[in-house]
Amino acid sequence: MFKVGDKVVYPMHGVGQIDGIEKKVVLGKRTEYYMITIINSGMKVMIPVNNAVEIGLRAVTPKKDIKKVLNILSTAPSDVEDDWKIRYQNNIDKVKSGSIFEIAEVARDLFRRSAEKELSIMERKLYENAYQLITYEIALSKNIDIEEAGSIVSEALSSGVEDED
Repeated sequence: MFKVGDKVVYPMHGVGQIDGIEKKVVLGKRTEYYMITIINSGMKVMIPVNNAVEIGLRAVTPKKDIKKVLNILSTAPSDVEDDWKIRYQNNIDKVKSGSIFEIAEVARDLFRRSAEKELSIMERKLYENAYQLITYEIALSKNIDIEEAGSIVSEALSSGVEDED
């Protein structure tokens, strides 16, 4: 159970803050909702408290786990699917999982692929989304501003490319 003021991650949407917990009647049923503002977009969302876990709502990754995320970003991809449709679906599934570690794999793999050849529009958007999700979560976890977090993510991604040369 989260409380007002908690920073949370809502898969596919980003990092947010719980502004309130309210009871509302929706479809004739009285339900308690987390009222969340997604930080990067300003979007307001209502998540049913009793469905939060199934939806994938989770706390921001602890600062101690950020090093693991940066390690993932800077390592070479394991083996990347050649068929773009399968690769895209696999990457979408990883982002939807809400796991910062899987999202880091998506950002790393698409970043590396873009160094070899141009990404499709859909893959470029997916890369940008993964990059942004990681950046905002690192910023909140480490209590730093977005620009600094973006520099950390970019540096980790770039260091992996240099290691492969």
